[in-house]
Amino acid sequence: MNTTDLIGYISACLTTISFVPQVLHSIKTRDLSGVSLPMYGLFSAGVAGWVIYGFYIASLPIIIANSITLILACMVLYLKIKHR
Repeated sequence: MNTTDLIGYISACLTTISFVPQVLHSIKTRDLSGVSLPMYGLFSAGVAGWVIYGFYIASLPIIIANSITLILACMVLYLKIKHR
């Protein structure tokens, strides 16, 4: 693994893990009053774009991290829509 990929994997882990507390809080409390529906919708669309981009350039760090982030963001988005 080269240095560039290592930086990518570390950065991907950190940014992906940053969504876990929000997801856990949202599941536990069902309080999504502070979550912006338009922001999470746009963010999820952007992350989906990153996944597609990752496939085009064959970058595993981008594909893996953004796929996990997309799942986490969509969980919050789903809960926000469900518990309006």
